[in-house]
Amino acid sequence: MTAKLTSIFLLLLFLMYPAALLAYWDFPPLPPPHEYGNILINRTSETNNIKPVSFSHWSHRIKYSCRVCHLELEFEFSVNKTEITEQDNRDGFFCGACHDGKVAFGHTEEHCDKCHSGDLSTGRERFEKFTADPKLPRAPFGNKVDWTLAMKNKIVKPIYSLSNEKPRVNMKFKERLELQAEWDYVPPAFFPHSVHTRLLDCGNCHPDIFFIKKKGTEYFLMEFILKKKFCGVCHLNVAFPLNDCKRCHPGIKNK
Repeated sequence: MTAKLTSIFLLLLFLMYPAALLAYWDFPPLPPPHEYGNILINRTSETNNIKPVSFSHWSHRIKYSCRVCHLELEFEFSVNKTEITEQDNRDGFFCGACHDGKVAFGHTEEHCDKCHSGDLSTGRERFEKFTADPKLPRAPFGNKVDWTLAMKNKIVKPIYSLSNEKPRVNMKFKERLELQAEWDYVPPAFFPHSVHTRLLDCGNCHPDIFFIKKKGTEYFLMEFILKKKFCGVCHLNVAFPLNDCKRCHPGIKNK
């Protein structure tokens, strides 16, 4: 099928039933809500005959902003890319910054199984207890929790910084960016800086993920986002998934 015929086909598909457009994109399958955002840290565990570490983002985002781990503690955004060792943890780096036996359980033998479970479902009972709160705002995908609204309503109060740094909420430029879709018949996406700067530092995104120069980020297309570039760095595995089209493209009428 030629590019022109493909565009006509997608236009008709979108006009008849917007939800069918989702079938065009190869969205990764979503795990159960209690597993969404969970990862297995297995850089050296199995090679040392130890079960991988099960890490749940949901349980940590209740208490800490994303920047605490991904800026201050220097965790990479990609799993198993951070050269972390058990000795580093015991020396107070990475997980050991909090898991020191004072703030959270420490790196001692009786606590090993709490992390080294090798099971993405670890913590399911705690998740179900947490999400049973009727005040918790809901979302259709991911953990099925609207974390942004939960933070706005102060149901969750994540610490922005371990060093008491304050969020950059008073930026001197247009905070809500309009991003035109690659097809004229798809409504634009909107990016709100204010939501992200309450959880992230500017350096988390700029310049490695997004160029700072005006129009410097080229080929900002869904096909690249689905390859874990741009927004896909977070919105494929941890932040609300791309299946939730209206969160970015509010002009989409229905799904």
